[in-house]
Amino acid sequence: MRYDVIIIGAGPGGIFSAYELVQGNKDLQVAVFEAGRPLEQRKCPIDGVRVKSCISCRSCAIMNGFGGAGAFSDGKYNITNDFGGTLYEHIGKDTALELMNYVDGINVRCGGAGTKMYSTAGTSLKKTCMQNKLKLLDASVRHLGTDKNYIVLETLFNELKDKADFFFMTPVLGIEVLEDGYLVRTAEGSYECDRCIVSVGRSGSKWMERTCRELDIPTMSNRVDIGVRVELPAEIFSHLTDELYESKIVYRTEKFEDKVRTFCMNPYGRVVSENTNGIITVNGHSYEDKSLRTSNTNFALLVSKHFSEPFKDSNGYGESIARLSNMLGGGVLVQRFGDLVRGRRTTQKRMDEGFVTPTLAAAPGDLSLVLPKRILDGIVEMIYALDKIAPGTANDDTLLYGVEVKFYNMEVALDEKLETKYKGLYIIGDGSGVTHSLSHASASGVFVARQILGK
Repeated sequence: MRYDVIIIGAGPGGIFSAYELVQGNKDLQVAVFEAGRPLEQRKCPIDGVRVKSCISCRSCAIMNGFGGAGAFSDGKYNITNDFGGTLYEHIGKDTALELMNYVDGINVRCGGAGTKMYSTAGTSLKKTCMQNKLKLLDASVRHLGTDKNYIVLETLFNELKDKADFFFMTPVLGIEVLEDGYLVRTAEGSYECDRCIVSVGRSGSKWMERTCRELDIPTMSNRVDIGVRVELPAEIFSHLTDELYESKIVYRTEKFEDKVRTFCMNPYGRVVSENTNGIITVNGHSYEDKSLRTSNTNFALLVSKHFSEPFKDSNGYGESIARLSNMLGGGVLVQRFGDLVRGRRTTQKRMDEGFVTPTLAAAPGDLSLVLPKRILDGIVEMIYALDKIAPGTANDDTLLYGVEVKFYNMEVALDEKLETKYKGLYIIGDGSGVTHSLSHASASGVFVARQILGK
């Protein structure tokens, strides 16, 4: 088979590439290869009763499949250049924002109507943060919720399924450069195309690294974010989440001047585990439907680490810490903040006596045996800083789940068209190391599709 365009990966970048291509030219032959399952077949077996921890499925339903790793996230689309990646460095700030707003319009039309757009514009909370050595980043945030996000993806797939060929549970083994295009190899067969869009996401980091090495595409080491997921009563952060929903707050530690930031805030949400290349880490979800909400809010506290010389493997460093957590807890560890600052291990008895009911079954333990002191000190400092703007954050019963690791792909050398040194081979989304969010990844997909349509 030969296609006009082959897209590798059906995450947000791949989906919006395919959407824009078939909308712009109905005669284009487009194929999408995805290592995971169709949306309706994506279901994590962990139910908290019969299956309480990861069983290492052939394809992780949380991380892979149509919709990518963001399919079961809480569907936050942050429209901003202040965080979420450096797409604007390639295509310009105005273009990046225009494309993010364009994606937002499609999401609203495809099932997100009625969801709220939050904004930091004009909020007094920015001043409150500054008065307490914290910085609130600017953004507009569309919160779809895990439930509405699913509907949007379902609608997008229904619009695409008859206009593009989808190959699910079909990992791509490699890409070969031909004189007149590209050869995409899978276990089931090989396919040729004029142009190829690679959108493998964070879970495809090792594949991306190997492919760049095979094709001699230059890369640069990226950072890794390491930390914990905090869970506490929703009332403690309600004055922030009711107005902003997603508040991206940055703190610079006094001792080391490291930056610690909040990430992926989930009001009335749940803490969940996820499997990235066999490593169990923690994340969070929340829902638009009020009947699915919990009484807790959760968010990540992350410290960024970037290595250059002589050690360059930032992701390897994060993986080693996550594996240590998995070894000690059989998966995810959880510790009360009061136990952490007292230097003692959390027990099941102390968990049961606490005022915060955990939303994820995790092993009570001691995070100080897992996280490096510098990172842990920064997290503790940040919790006390947040306690000044959200009193109660530093309560003894606040739960810390570990570890949360955000792996970033090696940043691939791309031009202003997101094209590699090979004409017609584009790398987009979080797999490129350029984007780190749903909105940026989706925008990069639209951008590349328009480049191809223009040719």
